Amino acid sequence: MRRRGGRGKLLALEGVDGSGKSTLQHELLRRLRRRGVRVASWHEPVDAAIGRAAQALGPTDPLAAAIEFTVDRWLARPRLEKLLASRDLVLSDRSFYSTLAYQGTALPATTRSGLVRLQQAATVPPDRVLLLDLPIEAALLRVGRRGEARAPLERATTLRRVAASYRRFARRDGWLVLDARSDSDKLADRAEAWIRGWLPRRRSPRVRGRG
Repeated sequence: MRRRGGRGKLLALEGVDGSGKSTLQHELLRRLRRRGVRVASWHEPVDAAIGRAAQALGPTDPLAAAIEFTVDRWLARPRLEKLLASRDLVLSDRSFYSTLAYQGTALPATTRSGLVRLQQAATVPPDRVLLLDLPIEAALLRVGRRGEARAPLERATTLRRVAASYRRFARRDGWLVLDARSDSDKLADRAEAWIRGWLPRRRSPRVRGRG
């Protein structure tokens, strides 16, 4: 069913690796659906093969990696637009801000400004962003507990640069910033309250009288 009054809202969850984006996304989906919100999940990169190629390029060729992620967004845009047309809210685990933070900050300023314009043209910009802010030492501990080899960009120097970039975006654009070290239930409580205060209230159907 197509949503009346235009498309649904797009909320991006951002943060360094290990900050708990996926965990928060799953909990918010459960809570919001229980309250009758038509909500769907989204995850970037959409194409796993493109994502792996971009990750591999990241440490040595950040511009090529950024282009790979951009191509993924451009190819997936029709699916995202279709999803937004039928939902009140789409919760995205990452957005183009990840590319600007991870790859963009490794590029010269002139190239970075062009990358911003490219991202905005390639996909649907998020209506709002929630940043899970986590100290890098804690992020690396969490990543290490996964029992998997670290991804090429999961290094302390890279993550510090990325975290600083996220904080600048948050201050400039008015993101909601939550301390990712907080109890998971408290994080979900704050995020849910913020989302519900932002989404339009759904009107109850009118009951017509007889006669």
